Amino acid sequence: MYPDIQGMAPEHRFRLTRVGVKNVVKPIQVMRGDREITLVTHIDIFVDLPPTKKGSDMSRNVEVISEIVDESISKPCTGIENLATRIVKEVKKRHEYASYAEVNLRAEYFLTRENPGGRKSIERYTLIGRATIDRESVRKMVGVEVIGMTACPCAMETVRTILKEQYDDKILDELPVPTHNQRNIVTLMIEIPEGVDIEANDLIDIVEQSFSSPTYEILKRREEGELVLNAHRNPKFVEDVVRDILRRIVERYPNMPDNAVIVVRSESEESIHKHNAFAERVTTFGKLKE
Repeated sequence: MYPDIQGMAPEHRFRLTRVGVKNVVKPIQVMRGDREITLVTHIDIFVDLPPTKKGSDMSRNVEVISEIVDESISKPCTGIENLATRIVKEVKKRHEYASYAEVNLRAEYFLTRENPGGRKSIERYTLIGRATIDRESVRKMVGVEVIGMTACPCAMETVRTILKEQYDDKILDELPVPTHNQRNIVTLMIEIPEGVDIEANDLIDIVEQSFSSPTYEILKRREEGELVLNAHRNPKFVEDVVRDILRRIVERYPNMPDNAVIVVRSESEESIHKHNAFAERVTTFGKLKE
């Protein structure tokens, strides 16, 4: 019989909020409409640890992942948030000393998009699934991470003013003028109740519609020019991106429960500064509807 070191009393008896494993990489099968796709998924699992226990039984986390993920190969899941929910319930069951468990999944995902010139390319996104259980209450979230482009409206109007001082041309009131651009990275997550499904493709669409412009892997010269012009016709602050997403979310899902949580984060990687710009809103559907 081997000694149970994890079960021994620790020298310093403090409760720990989260202990577990990070970045377990597994392939999973997901049904998307009438077809199956394979997602390479990075999985994190945590439980809380009572002050009476020296360590958590981390091998149990990996065992649960292997069992449930292996099953998804022959019986595809309906979404990574649902897979996260199955995993978190089983993890909580196997860590009988825990009052809290958490599972986070991230997977690369690809969609075919059409750029401003009509050229099709395969674009990369990130799908996010999250599930937590506190005592017996399970909460799950589905989300996406999307990269796009913003054009700064403040610099644009400053440039317009300078040009009008130099050229005194009224046409400048009608044309987009130079400004600096940012690569904008958005994370959008929505809490969904049992029995409700949200299509990740819809979330990606909502985010891309809220940028100054989506971005693309393949752009020829004319297409680059069209994209830049489109972005400059639609200048946005990082704050504008978050607010536009919130508006579209409320319009797209009017029947979501008032207590369902929404998380929107937008980070702009600045081109003329050494820092980034950031905006976030964490709220509920009920508060947004007010």
